[in-house]
Amino acid sequence: MTQTHSPSILALQALMCGEAVIFPTDTVFGLGVSVQHAPSPEILYQIKQRSEHKPIAWLVDSISALDTYGKDIPSSAYVLAKTFWPGPLTIIVKANEKVANAFLSERGTVGMRMPGGEIATDLIARLGCPIATTSANISGHANACSFDELELEILSKVAVALSDGEVKRGIASTVVDCSLGERPVLLREGTITESDIASLLAKSSLV
Repeated sequence: MTQTHSPSILALQALMCGEAVIFPTDTVFGLGVSVQHAPSPEILYQIKQRSEHKPIAWLVDSISALDTYGKDIPSSAYVLAKTFWPGPLTIIVKANEKVANAFLSERGTVGMRMPGGEIATDLIARLGCPIATTSANISGHANACSFDELELEILSKVAVALSDGEVKRGIASTVVDCSLGERPVLLREGTITESDIASLLAKSSLV
């Protein structure tokens, strides 16, 4: 495992080889693989010791990813993305044929989030595709808010770990399901609250 304070060729090479890397996001440190180069997110489940019934969201670098990888996108999803991206909001939509079966949820959906933070967005842009990402901690353990908080068991199983030297807020993203119709369903509340979402959609005349 190699630690560096900038997006490095080593991290890109590892992702392109289908390996998992650790990198900072605007919320917590993430553990991810390239959705184009890894055959599945299986390695993430193994490293994290996480149930395979829990889908892993994708980090993307633009709102256009909703159309690139989703279908039947409701207006509310675009409004939410335009307001809260980049930021701590994961939007679940119906997936189109560009999403490999191995990365689909059991309902045929995919969650996407455009993160803040230079390292994460730079990695996605250089890679040219989303990064399937989960928090870099053993399932059930606390999120890593700084590089020093990363568990050795996790670090020992990745090729590269990136750090920006900053302490993260430590709160996972809010998750909304926009695959069920125009009205989004809140699945997990983070710093973006249910009230924030309801207020925005009311102003947009979508609820």
